[in-house]
Amino acid sequence: MAAGKTHDFHILNPSSRPLMMSLAVLVLASGAIGWMHKAGWGMATFFAGLAAVSAMFFLWWKDVVHEANTGDHTPVVQLHHRYGMILFIASEVMFFVAWFWAYFNAALYPSMHEGIEGAWPPKGIELLDPFVFPLLNTLILLLSGTTVTWAHHALIHDDRKGLKQGLWVTIALGLIFTCVQAYEYHHAEYGLADSIYGAAFYMATGFHGFHVIVGTIFLMVCLARTYKGDFTPRHHFGFEAAAWYWHFVDVVWLFLFIAIYVWGSKFGAAVAQSQFA
Repeated sequence: MAAGKTHDFHILNPSSRPLMMSLAVLVLASGAIGWMHKAGWGMATFFAGLAAVSAMFFLWWKDVVHEANTGDHTPVVQLHHRYGMILFIASEVMFFVAWFWAYFNAALYPSMHEGIEGAWPPKGIELLDPFVFPLLNTLILLLSGTTVTWAHHALIHDDRKGLKQGLWVTIALGLIFTCVQAYEYHHAEYGLADSIYGAAFYMATGFHGFHVIVGTIFLMVCLARTYKGDFTPRHHFGFEAAAWYWHFVDVVWLFLFIAIYVWGSKFGAAVAQSQFA
């Protein structure tokens, strides 16, 4: 018993994962820079780095799952994981605040920005109809929020069938959202380089789309773990973190839909024109 564990914390064993991940990110960044500068080695290096980062994610998180299944994640450790996830989501909120700030700064004070002639939206920008594909995607994400809650409720009540069904439906809705957004981007009349409007629009909605893809992968991993028999009604932080992340994605999209698509389509233009006419 003298050599037994006498505390509730998880002391990590020495690991090469941080060093290997750092090297993989270095290769990825170097490749991206080289590709943007049209270096011959840039594209190949970028995709090699991307593959290395993906592999390290898989291996590192595999270690975390193993630790959870072998009892290293005590209630105290789980509590700290929850604190960490809350802080991570808070940092993501601030990330999107920056893009909203950029959008509203340009929309409300267009005269401060060169190249748009004091008009918002800038001349030549044909705005998307917010009540076609953006509204469809809003309904899709709102529905997905209910299905992931259904899956969580089923897990708490040890309903494995309901858990699997809820996850399958949520993942399908996430993939549909991504396809609809890709279709919308393909048919948009403006691009990322078309004035500050295009930059603000695509950076805000595009990064949200990236978060949807990440959240979908997160839920896919949870589904795979469910089929392996992981998660219990009392021990399922991995799924809980995925559900929190998905709800965060839902809420951000609601703000994007209201602020950029709806307000920006009609009301924002009217406010800017009346203020600077």
